[in-house]
This record gives sequence, structure tokens and C-alpha cells, in this order.
Amino acid sequence: MFARIGQLARHLSRPFPHYAHPSATLATRPAISGTIMSSAAATEDRGTRMIHTAGCIIIGDEVLGGKTVDTNSAHFAKYCFLLGMQLKRVEVIGDDEAEIVEATRRMSENYDFVVTSGGIGPTHDDITYESIAKAFRLPLKLHDETVKRMKALSKPHPSQKNFSWDVPSPALDAKLRMARLPIDESRDIENQVLFVDESLWVPISVVNGNVHILPGVPRLFTQLLDGLKPLLLPRLENPEGEGVYRILFSTPLAESEVAGYLTMLAAEVEPKGVKVGSYPRWGKKRNSVTLVGKDKEYMESLVPQVEKGVDGIRIEREEDADESEDEGEGS
Repeated sequence: MFARIGQLARHLSRPFPHYAHPSATLATRPAISGTIMSSAAATEDRGTRMIHTAGCIIIGDEVLGGKTVDTNSAHFAKYCFLLGMQLKRVEVIGDDEAEIVEATRRMSENYDFVVTSGGIGPTHDDITYESIAKAFRLPLKLHDETVKRMKALSKPHPSQKNFSWDVPSPALDAKLRMARLPIDESRDIENQVLFVDESLWVPISVVNGNVHILPGVPRLFTQLLDGLKPLLLPRLENPEGEGVYRILFSTPLAESEVAGYLTMLAAEVEPKGVKVGSYPRWGKKRNSVTLVGKDKEYMESLVPQVEKGVDGIRIEREEDADESEDEGEGS
């Protein structure tokens, strides 16, 4: 909580970009070789440069309406942490073309690696492909390899006993809807449609170099992200994908009791890339304090100091230090 308040204060102190006028963002973009990069060159750059930041867009009226509980953003947050990417933003939006267009353009501009989740099924309200195509002025093209893999790896629903890939039908049209992808015909298509798991026909469609379109089904979302990992590792600061560390402490003190010490600690360590976090655990006697950063040796050197400062102990899991189920003070 302590870290989150600090982040909010820093965020609010920054001027807000004016996205309504193109010159507002163009004026702040760095020139390359003395000129602004062409659209094609910028797209290639986004698809090959080092990855430091990430964004996630969860798309679906069913999420906003409470029918479906989003677990994909939580999985993606852990995925980014383990790979050393800084997840900067998660947004949940509906199946609304204007919302999808605005969010994908903005996130593609602001972050190195962007994923979307949801809205790529066979029904009328699955509009993610067509909306993102519109966002970047691309046509939707029937992707032959996706159709080929769909035929080989998917089976008709038991209710579709008369379904045929060779006979036109509404069901066939609906299936082929999932294979019409945003394609930039000026670029190598192999970099725009990725098959990262041989057991799945579903591709990862990559648009504008850094927007990765994934399904909303949690099993498919996680499986495709896992398959994508080998392609991302060479673009990370640490090729082994082990760039961020978290050290966890348990303290019997209330957050208000340790706030003063944590303020001083944050001022000391944040310039060195280490963030300090404080988290109440309602219903428990002990609260949690964390250090998160990339300099493991420096973080380890802080452990004795932090243990003393919060009158606590280092733990591996929050549950390890629970002493009672009685409710303790949380703030």
C-alpha cells in the first residue's frame, strides 16, 4: 500500500498527454538518424527492440458485467514479474470498437510489449480482430495456415453433426471469422502470425510490432504466453528471464507503526532501483513488507536492516509467519 501511494503521487504530478491531437505525441518522440522514423520502420522497431515495459488489455462485456472473473491479468502480471518486464498498466474494456481502437493505439505507443485478451471468437460480439485492424488501418485477411491448422486440430461441436469444411454454412462462416486476421501486407507475415504451440491451432496475431492478440479463455491464454516466452527472452535485459527479485518480511507491527521507517527506507533504496511495499493482512496478526528490485546482492544486504526496522523476520511465503487467526490491526 505504501508503495502504491507513492506511485500514485508521482503519476499525478506528471502532465497528461493530449492524445486527441497527433502533434502532441509526435512532438515528444525521439528522432532517429535525424528524422522521424517511417511508419514501417517504427513498426519493425517495436517488434525487435528490448522489452522493458508491458501493458495488458482485457476485452469483454462479460468481465465488466461480472459474469466472468478475469484471471488472465493476474497471470500476466506474474508472467511479467518473472521475466523482468515492468507491467505498467492493466485495463478492462468492453466489446466496443472505439474503446478497443483507442486503448490499443495508446498502449502500443506507450509500452514495449502489449497483450490483449478476449473477443476473438466466432460470434457477432467478438470484434477484437476487426477493431485492432481498424486501429492501425490494416485489412482483415483470411490466413490460410490458420485455417489449415483449425481443420487439423479442431473438431466440430457434437451438435454440428452435419458440419462440413467444404459446404458453405453459417457455422463455417463463424469458424472462418476466427481466421481473419489483421495483416500488414508490406511486412513479413511470419512476424505477424505466430504459432507457438503445436497442439493449438490458435495463433498469436501481432499488430504494429508489439500488440499481441490472445484469446480470453484462461487455459489458452496461459498456454500461448508460455509458448511465446522463448521468442521474448532474447529481448529481455536478462536472457535467462530472471531479472526481478522479491524479498518478503513479516512484521507484527501495524502499517501506521512502520510507516515512518519505510518512508526513510524508500528514500534510501528507490534511487537504486528497489521498491518498498507495505501490505496489511486483515484477519491476521502480522502484516507484510516487501523489497522488489533487480540488484539481488544489494537487496540481500538490506535484510538485517529491514528486519530490525520493522521488528520482523524474512519469510518465503506470507503464511509461514502466521501465529494466530485472531484479527490484528491492519492500518
